[in-house]
Amino acid sequence: MNIYSFTQNFILVTLFLGLNACLNKTQEPLPIVEITEPLPASTQRSGNVEKGYDYLVTGNYVDGGIPFNLWLSLRGENNANILKRQGDNAKVDYAYTVITTSNNTRAVGANCLNCHASFINNQFVMGLGNSTFDFSTDQSSTINLLDLVLKNNYSTSSLEYQVFIPYKRGFQAISPLTVTETRGVNPADKYAAILASHRNPTDLTWRENDPWGITKEVIPTDVPAWWLLKKKNAMFYTGVGTGDFARIMMASSLVSLQDSSQARKIDQRFPDVLAYIKSLSSPTYKGIIDSQKMTEGKAIYEMNCSRCHGSSNNKNDYPNLLVSLENIGTDPALVSTNFAYPQLLEWYNSSWFSKEPFAARLVAKKGYIAPPLDGIWATAPYLHNGSVPTLEDLLNSSQRPKIWKRTFKSDDYDNKKIGWNYVTLTTKTDNQTYDTSIKGYGNQGH
Repeated sequence: MNIYSFTQNFILVTLFLGLNACLNKTQEPLPIVEITEPLPASTQRSGNVEKGYDYLVTGNYVDGGIPFNLWLSLRGENNANILKRQGDNAKVDYAYTVITTSNNTRAVGANCLNCHASFINNQFVMGLGNSTFDFSTDQSSTINLLDLVLKNNYSTSSLEYQVFIPYKRGFQAISPLTVTETRGVNPADKYAAILASHRNPTDLTWRENDPWGITKEVIPTDVPAWWLLKKKNAMFYTGVGTGDFARIMMASSLVSLQDSSQARKIDQRFPDVLAYIKSLSSPTYKGIIDSQKMTEGKAIYEMNCSRCHGSSNNKNDYPNLLVSLENIGTDPALVSTNFAYPQLLEWYNSSWFSKEPFAARLVAKKGYIAPPLDGIWATAPYLHNGSVPTLEDLLNSSQRPKIWKRTFKSDDYDNKKIGWNYVTLTTKTDNQTYDTSIKGYGNQGH
């Protein structure tokens, strides 16, 4: 068994499949893809990697949640302690954090790892996008049930109930409008729009009514791997996020944020989080590689793919190219929704987030970024909406399944096709089934 380093990782797996699956063992160049534009870099704040990790897994960037003692009585202690945290945080799942809230109460809330950590082949991988989470049901009833439980255990004037109010308020706004068609895809881009619509742009205080009239339509994404961010000049699949990345990333705090004074405190810590994310490397592929196909595939990759995705000879060679919709042919729905809502663009670019000296901006674009391919073996399903279950299906587009289903077990992995084992169906049967005929869920293009 050959084990390859990070710098070889994405090359070796993709390229022998590219040779075998869709390029038919020819080294003739493919048609040139017209590039819309290279995306310029922005100055980023520096930070401390160790402090960033600590704040990521123990910090109070989400202020509020469920009282810690009640959490333990409802869910019990989680003894896995994957993150090797200390104290109360050793007792909860890695995707949650026990914090001391602004009113000095211990509470449990979600952290970034709900979406940005996962398992593959039963191995925990920090920064791997979570493609197993289930957003296909409205969680409003769960929030309402929790509200009743708290009211039965605490008075509504108690500190314990008060820490739940902003958490409840945020998720009650989000839940009815972010129901996906299938498990595994993510509505977080729409989270940002909904939460922004409930915030005063100047001081970020909460406003009850949504003046934008956001509808229930959800255009999903697949959560990208964090280790790719170090190469990128713009954030998100469409390159909409520009300027200060740390400030863009802290938008998750909008779910329970008090106001801009609290945002400033969080903002001071997120350059450290960004530094930690940039320190991450992709997991090593531990399968067997055919060395001859690897060599032949590498040549084909350099001839046909490296112009957009970066050279396999230099891990720092990545062009940051945005490819137009006309040329890439991918499902276009994401480009005109979520971060491209006109109201959100206007709100964000006049809000606290856009203020100097560390301004962030949202700039809508008509295309998708050709991503780096580091660790691509681990990031199935593929395309920006997770519509293609394996790398071989991605490269050989004629065999992409129209309706398919997987088990969501982390070890149900296909080492031959590189991705998830799946079955094809003739109709969508449940929320475990991916139907590519639904708007925003298409598997066409590149």
